Amino acid sequence: KERQDSVLNGLNDGSDEASLVCIHDAARPLVTPDEIYNVLRDGLEHGAAVLGVPMKATVKESEDGQFVMRTVDRSRLWEVHTPQVIKPALLREGFKQVEEQKLEVTDDVSIIEQLGLPVKITVGEYTNIKLTTPDDMAVAEQILSSRE
Repeated sequence: KERQDSVLNGLNDGSDEASLVCIHDAARPLVTPDEIYNVLRDGLEHGAAVLGVPMKATVKESEDGQFVMRTVDRSRLWEVHTPQVIKPALLREGFKQVEEQKLEVTDDVSIIEQLGLPVKITVGEYTNIKLTTPDDMAVAEQILSSRE
């Protein structure tokens, strides 16, 4: 029903011999080989890693969707991407806690955050966009053209 259910199903069907689990959205087809290698390396070294880029936009918080409550300090904010890489034992332990506490998590490394464990940010590329609207397709085509 939810993303975390799909990830748990994949984890349960995966090999017990795997060193890492790498979760990637099909909605991010522009990820580069270098990004993948780098996040895998960081996941292996630190137990969990996520691709991300520093936020460029100013972010406002609103309680009602109509008025600004405050401006969030973007110097500490990262837009996270996929792949997200986690050692299987940590992910299984995290899923136990998620199930016991009936938590809903929006991304995979949030499960590791729930354990109080560190998640390494691997600096990615702004071109690893998520394709969710027709406008995104036009941007993706430009990115692909520039890579030729």
